[in-house]
Amino acid sequence: MQNGNLKLSVNGFEFEFSKQEIESLQVLETSQKQTTALLGNSLYKGKVSEVANKTFETGTQGRTFQVKIKDNLDQLIDSLGLSKPKTSKLSSIKAPMPGLVIQIAVEEGQTVAENDKILILEAMKMENVLRIPHDATIKKVLVKSGQAVDKGQVLIELE
Repeated sequence: MQNGNLKLSVNGFEFEFSKQEIESLQVLETSQKQTTALLGNSLYKGKVSEVANKTFETGTQGRTFQVKIKDNLDQLIDSLGLSKPKTSKLSSIKAPMPGLVIQIAVEEGQTVAENDKILILEAMKMENVLRIPHDATIKKVLVKSGQAVDKGQVLIELE
């Protein structure tokens, strides 16, 4: 990772190239329709187009490949686990603090989208709006408006 190597993911397969291998690649001709490159004694021709940041699509001999480039920073981010999804699907919503349920904005069987308001909890004279972190369906509402709840108490079950 810190050795300056470049990693490529091609249709799900990983390849690693050293700095010397990359420097030995010679692009002989480039146009909007065709790229010709020489690597060692082999000549490669194909079309290359950028589809996203550091992601390219290339085609040669009737086959198409999606190529994602991973430089040192990308490899470091992967090794630290920072490229993984940030949230997992919850099965319930719990009270983040003790308080009083002021309003319930959902009902059983309702489908809610990420960031929708699900209820308002009053704690220390402040109203806290609780929002759903991902799309879900409300399985069961376990509290009522005006009910006092403890920290960690399950308020709503999700499907």
